[in-house]
Amino acid sequence: MKNSRIINFLNTLMALCLAIMAGSVFINVVMRYGFSSGIAASEELSRLLFVWMVFIGATAAYPQGEHMAFTSLLHPLLAPGRETALRFVTRLIHALVVLSCILLGWGAWQQVIVGMGSVSVVLGYRQALLPLPALLCSVAIGSMALLKLIQGRPIDLGHASPEVE
Repeated sequence: MKNSRIINFLNTLMALCLAIMAGSVFINVVMRYGFSSGIAASEELSRLLFVWMVFIGATAAYPQGEHMAFTSLLHPLLAPGRETALRFVTRLIHALVVLSCILLGWGAWQQVIVGMGSVSVVLGYRQALLPLPALLCSVAIGSMALLKLIQGRPIDLGHASPEVE
C-alpha cells in the first residue's frame, strides 16, 4: 500500500496509547491494593488515550477497507451485467460516508468549542481534547471518501470471502 508509512505511524501511535493506558492502570491497581494509595490522574489519562486510540484506529482502518461492510449486499451486484448498479451503489455508499462524516465533524466541532472553556478536574487539560479526535477522524475519513466518490473508485472488498472476489 502506498500509505504504509502513514499507516505504520498510526499503528505506532495506537500501540503507544495502549501501552501508556495499560501501564498507568496496572501501576494504579498495584498502588491501590498494595499500598492503599493511587494515581489520581490514571483514570482521566486512560479515558483520554482510549478515545484518541479509537479514532486513530478508525482513521487507519478506512483506507485499508477494514471497516465493517455489508459485502453480502454487494455480492449480487458483482455478477456480469450489473456494473452500472454496482457503480451506483458504490457512489451512494461513498456519499453516505461523506454525509456521516459531515454530521460527525459538525457535532465534534461544537463539542470542541464547548470544551475550550473547561478543563479536566485532575490533569487540567482542556476538555476540547476529548472530542478533537472525532473531528480529525471525520475530516480524514470524509476526505478519503470524497476522493473515492469523485474518482468513482470501487469499494475495497479485500476483507470479503474468497468467493466474492
